[in-house]
Amino acid sequence: MERNVAAVSGAVFLVGLGEELWKKFLPKYLESLGAGVAVVGLFGTAEDFLDALYQYPGGWLADHWGRRRAFLIFLAAAVTGYLVYLLAPSWPFLFLGLAFAMAWQSMASPAIFATIGDALPKERRAMGFTVQSILKRIPMVVSPLLGGAMIGALGLQTGIRTGLLITIAFVGITIPVLWTINLPAASGDSVKVWDVWNSFHSTLKRLLGSDIAIRTCEGMADIFVVLYVTNITGVAIPRYGILVAVQLGTALLVYFPSARMSARLGRKPFVIATFFCFALFPVAVVLAPDFRWLAAAFMIGGLREIGEPARKAMIVDLCAKEPAGTNGGSLLPRPQSIHYAGISNRRPIVEDSPADSVSCCGSNRNCGDASLCGHR
Repeated sequence: MERNVAAVSGAVFLVGLGEELWKKFLPKYLESLGAGVAVVGLFGTAEDFLDALYQYPGGWLADHWGRRRAFLIFLAAAVTGYLVYLLAPSWPFLFLGLAFAMAWQSMASPAIFATIGDALPKERRAMGFTVQSILKRIPMVVSPLLGGAMIGALGLQTGIRTGLLITIAFVGITIPVLWTINLPAASGDSVKVWDVWNSFHSTLKRLLGSDIAIRTCEGMADIFVVLYVTNITGVAIPRYGILVAVQLGTALLVYFPSARMSARLGRKPFVIATFFCFALFPVAVVLAPDFRWLAAAFMIGGLREIGEPARKAMIVDLCAKEPAGTNGGSLLPRPQSIHYAGISNRRPIVEDSPADSVSCCGSNRNCGDASLCGHR
């Protein structure tokens, strides 16, 4: 594997090993600190909004500061957020921590895209994204199992705070890994944010429109899945960790085959298949009568990733070569920036009917499939 891609993938793997110990259980952590359903919904909205807000500056900073310096600063900001989570005496502090913790998840995303785009030729990018994505998702399989077990043994708050301490320790290991990155800052002047959209290929704009439709609906249900499964269906937190592991294990199993097949058959069919699975997942969760059927529903959730390597490769291929980080950063937030407004309405839905809050997004996601089918 190319050295810079290996360093970025290794950093994502190490930080993910820590973050995934507690990340899926944050809504329960909020609940334990006194937050109600409305606050949990607001937290999800804030997370999506910050995900949108941080992406473009993340790409711009990666282009102007250089990849290594940007990654290290984003990681330092995230550690600040972890410390706020760790020491939070009540739920309002988690919103402050979120503002810092999202730096790694969101600001680093366009820099990761750009690093792979810079380091690999076009024909190897889909596989490069596959390797990076697999290393990102291995912790998503392993860590929720361990995190759920810790919470079961130590209690919710103590278990999550122990996971946060472990995350900070993994960050210490990640720093020397990131130090090995050796890519220059982008040369020349960066285009302005309003010029980036005009520079996009028409196919890229259509892909973006599809993504907006999909993620608008995803945001309405995603943060409530853990509350629905644990509070409504009565699944214990350690068993919910098993469901998350099933979901991400399925994603890992399909990654390499889908990347190879998309290189041979074309990327569009796999992205469309991903969107169909996005539509089916929340409906399957609500219709599941017991744990076995929930496991099947979470397998469908794992199949949402079948087109992810192809989608990422399409984005990089269609973006202008320079500046890659800025272009990637301007593309990535737009789905979240649109659906952030839509999911602010999710609180009354879940208060009236928790099942509806998870399932109502399924049918709307099909409009993303229709939009993407127009790609040429």
